[in-house]
Amino acid sequence: MATANLSIPLLSLPHHHHHHLHLHPNLITVPTRLRLGLRTQALGNDMLGDFGARDPFPAEIASGFGEKVLGSGNTEHKILIPNLSSLSLSQLDCSPVSPLQPPMPEDDAQKLLRKVVGWRLIVGEGELKLQCLWKLRDYKCGVELINRIYKVAEAAGHFPNLHLEQPNQVRAELWTSSIGGLSMNDFIVAAKIDDIKTSDLVPRKRVWA
Repeated sequence: MATANLSIPLLSLPHHHHHHLHLHPNLITVPTRLRLGLRTQALGNDMLGDFGARDPFPAEIASGFGEKVLGSGNTEHKILIPNLSSLSLSQLDCSPVSPLQPPMPEDDAQKLLRKVVGWRLIVGEGELKLQCLWKLRDYKCGVELINRIYKVAEAAGHFPNLHLEQPNQVRAELWTSSIGGLSMNDFIVAAKIDDIKTSDLVPRKRVWA
């Protein structure tokens, strides 16, 4: 008789007489296991929820977007928005600039600006310059980025001004000082700098929603 009671309540325990639980304590283990299983599953879902819930916060989105507006050296947006013109510009070599050559007009500079990623035009000391900012994981990553930029600039023979700013920002400015403004060389080097791998230096972003 005891064995019959053991098998039936497994399916109909909530509707069965509760005195069976007292008569046969081993029956209690079935619902307990079920409850534990459900609790574990709920915890699992909660933990997954914690990971995912942080992404849609407006502050998270705003901070990520801000880095890209600043011209983060992040390569993600170059993959998402392929810019063939930018790639062809980075294949060009710098050419000697005569001191008699006038600096590039701002209209032309604005057109070329579309061919480089993350750079903007600024006026510094009365001269038009290109500027780019990178947010990095830490100060050490900033040093490494400057080393990578230096190698590119050395190969091109045209050097930007580089600033390593606490705690984790690098600022680069490009212009051709001999003519007091911008030349094609500045855009060529900016495009070459855009090609530098920085994914291992920038803060890791969660890309899943």
